[in-house]
Amino acid sequence: MSILIDGDSRVVVQGITGFQGRFDTKYCLQYGTRIVAGVTPGRGGEEIEGVPVYNTVQAAVDKEGADVAVIYVPAAAVRDAVMEAAEAGVRVILATTENVPRHDAAAAVAATRRAASWLVGFNTNGMVTPGQCRLGGIGGDRTEDIYVPGRIGVCSRSGGMSAELAVTLRDAGRGVSTCVSMGGDPITGRTMDEFAGLFEADPESDAIVVFGEPGSENEQRLAAALAAGKIKKPVVALIAGEFQEQYPAGVSFGHMAAMISSPDDSASAKRRVLAEAGAHIAASLADIPRLLDEVL
Repeated sequence: MSILIDGDSRVVVQGITGFQGRFDTKYCLQYGTRIVAGVTPGRGGEEIEGVPVYNTVQAAVDKEGADVAVIYVPAAAVRDAVMEAAEAGVRVILATTENVPRHDAAAAVAATRRAASWLVGFNTNGMVTPGQCRLGGIGGDRTEDIYVPGRIGVCSRSGGMSAELAVTLRDAGRGVSTCVSMGGDPITGRTMDEFAGLFEADPESDAIVVFGEPGSENEQRLAAALAAGKIKKPVVALIAGEFQEQYPAGVSFGHMAAMISSPDDSASAKRRVLAEAGAHIAASLADIPRLLDEVL
């Protein structure tokens, strides 16, 4: 099974006529993703990689039945793009853009929650249900090699580490049900515990592997969900970034959200709270298969 996307997902690409939108669309189509429409205002009637372009998301929904959107627009245009997709009834929206202004990000997140849409991002390289559907640039031109079908749900705050986790699982003889790169900006559409909740409800995901890092409350929220019994499936967590504890607070490393503002934001604190809640803490990538073998 899968969460959020599968082989029946009908995808509209907002910003398909731009370089990155066109580039990723090509590889997603080759992977088998059902991209049914693109949207660029004023470019309606064109075709990109054989995909019809419309002026609005509503037209793509009405004429092509699009129910998933991938967004490639500049940061200043993200709020409007997300709201347009949500208002058109799109159920899953993936926003790849990074460094979205926080006021705009908050407004976009609020709009998608009101519309009961699932927003993935901001600053995400995508998500994939192996063998069925890929959104964004996840896996590059080697998605089939990196992400193999299986029964482990993956949620990562890092796009690059999504691939590392998937390869680790593959080499251990396991695979991925769905992998979500949830985004590295300070504000994201959904939180780690919410994605874990979807895997918890998925009968074909046996366990959940997460990658965390300093900053944000994602790991603490996941720990709270575990402690409350909302997540009962085994959770294996790899939390990187302990080195940041040697530097002054308020400095981000890598992702904008990877910033220690208080002691609770550190990798050490997140490992501790997750372990106390019942998660299994991996010391390294190589530790993940061993922990999964123990709990499954």
